[in-house]
Amino acid sequence: MALIGAALTGCSNSLTDSDEKQAEEAPASSAAQEDEKESTPASGEASTSQNEDIVLSNGMIEVGNPESVEVVVNKQRKLPEGYTPPDLTVPDVPFSFEEDHPKKQLRQEAADALEELFERSDQEGMDLVAASGYRSYERQEAIYERNVEVYGKEETDTFSASPGTSEHQTGLAMDVTSAEMAFKLTQAFGDTPEGEWLADHAYEYGFIIRYPEGDNNITGYKYEPWHLRYVGKEAAAEVHEQQVTLEEFFGYEPVGEAE
Repeated sequence: MALIGAALTGCSNSLTDSDEKQAEEAPASSAAQEDEKESTPASGEASTSQNEDIVLSNGMIEVGNPESVEVVVNKQRKLPEGYTPPDLTVPDVPFSFEEDHPKKQLRQEAADALEELFERSDQEGMDLVAASGYRSYERQEAIYERNVEVYGKEETDTFSASPGTSEHQTGLAMDVTSAEMAFKLTQAFGDTPEGEWLADHAYEYGFIIRYPEGDNNITGYKYEPWHLRYVGKEAAAEVHEQQVTLEEFFGYEPVGEAE
């Protein structure tokens, strides 16, 4: 599968590109769409290290298991200060841009799984490309602040993670898209053959659609059919079978409505 030319939309390294979280094109409700609290795990089995979560003075939770593939990061649960995931690597899959960039990276286990997923999707006639994976705290900070300038904080918080709370910083998340979408990240991707295929098969490779449709009151973010999160095959299969969010699976409280 060949790389997509760098001249395509979203290819530059600048912060004005459309590949950077979470619906960075524009809020999902815009015209662009048309083209922590600790609690006892319920449905899923949280890892023992989650008992080491730290309650901060501002009420946020600092996760105690940032390197676990089952780590839950959201508006209530943040990564430790200065956290950089181990074993970052570039998966051998087609991207929507050619140049070297940290956003091509995933942790090794997730990268291996993504390669298997892409190989299967290609065999079944899908045309997936990867768009944005790992993001450092500093890059997420710049993206979030830019979005606040453009959309205001209230709207930004429905689609863009504040620094330290982005799944992309874990190295376990990858945004994907397709040529049919002009390599953009919009909710319409969910209605494409590629989006439907991912919804049906991503779990077989250890990925879930992290922000499902209609669950923004639980996850805190609007529907993102392009956002794949690696949690391992066992957990992904259970999440898919139960049709729940990661918050529900591990028994964490809902984050709150994203209008």
